[in-house]
Amino acid sequence: MRPWFTESLGGFRRQSPAQIAASLAYKNADRFAALEVKQRDSWEQSAALLQDALAGGDDAWHIFMECDLLRLEKRADVILLTDRAIFVLEFKMGTQKPDLADLRQTDNYAMDLHDFHAGSRGVPIIPVLIAPSLPQRDLELPLFWHGVVPVMVANGTMLRDIVARAQAAIAPPATRIDPEAWARAAYRPVPTVLEAARLLYRRNAVPDIGATRADAHNLTRTTNAIASVIDRARAECGRYVVFVTGIPGAGKTLCGLNLVFGALREHGAAFLSGNVPLVTVLREALARDAAPKGGQALDAAKRAARTALQNVHRFLEHHVINATETPEARIIVFDEAQRAWDEAQATRDGQRRKSHLTKSEPAHTLEIMARHEGWAVIVALIGNGQEINTGEAGLAEWGRVIAATDGWRAVAALRSVTTTDPAQRLAEGAPDWLSFDDDLDLRTPIRSLRTNRGTEWVDAVLRGDAPAARAIAEATPELPYFITRDPVAWRLALRARTRGLRRAGLVASAGARRLRAEGLGVQVPDIADWFLKRWPDIRSSEALETFATEYDCQGLELDAVGLAWGGDFRRYAGQWQARRFVGDHWQIVRSAEEQRYILNTYRVLLTRARYETIIWVPPGSGKDDPFQDATRPAAEMDAIAEFLLAAGARALESFPVNAETSPVLAQLL
Repeated sequence: MRPWFTESLGGFRRQSPAQIAASLAYKNADRFAALEVKQRDSWEQSAALLQDALAGGDDAWHIFMECDLLRLEKRADVILLTDRAIFVLEFKMGTQKPDLADLRQTDNYAMDLHDFHAGSRGVPIIPVLIAPSLPQRDLELPLFWHGVVPVMVANGTMLRDIVARAQAAIAPPATRIDPEAWARAAYRPVPTVLEAARLLYRRNAVPDIGATRADAHNLTRTTNAIASVIDRARAECGRYVVFVTGIPGAGKTLCGLNLVFGALREHGAAFLSGNVPLVTVLREALARDAAPKGGQALDAAKRAARTALQNVHRFLEHHVINATETPEARIIVFDEAQRAWDEAQATRDGQRRKSHLTKSEPAHTLEIMARHEGWAVIVALIGNGQEINTGEAGLAEWGRVIAATDGWRAVAALRSVTTTDPAQRLAEGAPDWLSFDDDLDLRTPIRSLRTNRGTEWVDAVLRGDAPAARAIAEATPELPYFITRDPVAWRLALRARTRGLRRAGLVASAGARRLRAEGLGVQVPDIADWFLKRWPDIRSSEALETFATEYDCQGLELDAVGLAWGGDFRRYAGQWQARRFVGDHWQIVRSAEEQRYILNTYRVLLTRARYETIIWVPPGSGKDDPFQDATRPAAEMDAIAEFLLAAGARALESFPVNAETSPVLAQLL
């Protein structure tokens, strides 16, 4: 934690508000070219209000002002440490009615400390939005003081009452909060993919971005392993493919962005992906962030973002057409490289384009990067168990073309040759062109902030092994998977989980065609707006009106996910059965490859959440339905729900929703 000003409450009271404002202005001068008079006046007013409101406080309490929160690139106005609680205080001068954005900002500061600051674990955190002009009114304080309580809005007089009543309600701890130890405690946030891209694009320090939870290891070892191969390639004047494997949610895309915008920025590395929604959302996020007012500046920012984040199919087409052109980047990061097209798919003409490729995408990638004089490196990010499209070549094709192409070597984790799936096996045994480094295998899930066992639970569920899944759930009380049959409760629960700046959204399989009969039939029309706009903009994911499919959200993430389970993946004779909807009825999928794609679709959808996944299994058409619908029988839906409950998913109804826990929900109701 890096505050601009820190002092015991006793020392704080001995200084004048003008002296405190001057100290903050001095710190501001170290970072920014100018200080607005309005800001200095605001600091002085805040200091005076705090001195009055905390007149009865203990001299040993501690005040931190302008506290940097690196993940957000923002600063919390004031953090007050008493002997038993943390108060996060945000000032909004000159307003009598703070808006939703103000509430979310204050709440998010508090949630950020709770999730990512080791010194704030297990300590009650009380966010208070202070509007000095707010009319006096009665306070309704929470009954229980644990975790992060709902945001309270107060003026100076009400703040005095909040602090006094909170201190009386919270039992004295066995050990008082030590301000110095609290300030030294690790603060290592886990950024979302969008946050990481924005922060890295603005050249923030790589260690701040690569860090994960305050008590978990980070991606440094993988980044170092890649850097070691790059150094070897430069020294040998050689060409290497570095395969970075990982389970869903282990941070592969984050690792790739960290390389392109951080560790490898000096080399002009490029991030290539065939995931069109991912590229679209990342480009738009970077551009809007660089030019928030739009206009010509936004157009220029979009051009710059297109250079750093490229569509891999267009990259390959361009360099095949321009057969003598050498790519600008000597290092490329190929995202989701297991999804590169095989020869049949790569050479097939589309409805709107004629293909100029003559071989598989891995083969063209090696040929194009070999145009560099001297060394070149391809960093291939491999998502295990996420193949969802026909024509995806898999690791086996990469191994085949490396073995058949002179001058290329590869480095990968050992499990790239031991996996049971032949399509995802890089080679048989240990050929001379391949060396191993297990630091290139990301095995720790970092997307889920509740537990590392979510991916393990999903694996057991998709294997159909309910006892194994239930054992994981019983050993993991914080397992973040819930189930409901009620669409109203589903949406209310998602909105209740959008505290601070957390984002909720609905997802469903592209093959779940009969969800339209259940009232969910509109796929997201603009994926960038869906991920980047905020409520009350109805285009935002937070409106919970449209859903993203596996193709829209792969590689991206939400804080709370509402997964609508479709009839394309049902329970039949004690096993999962994959189906496709054709005409007016379901057809059983016989192809083992297509069965795997549908299973992987649900793996992708079940691993998009950073916090909770709430599964809605529709009721289907039962005997009381006046319009009997054979395409969605209630018995099929019941069997899915019963299996998920048997596997340890928790009934949502056991966890009632309270509008007071969510400023967003309170605004909506």
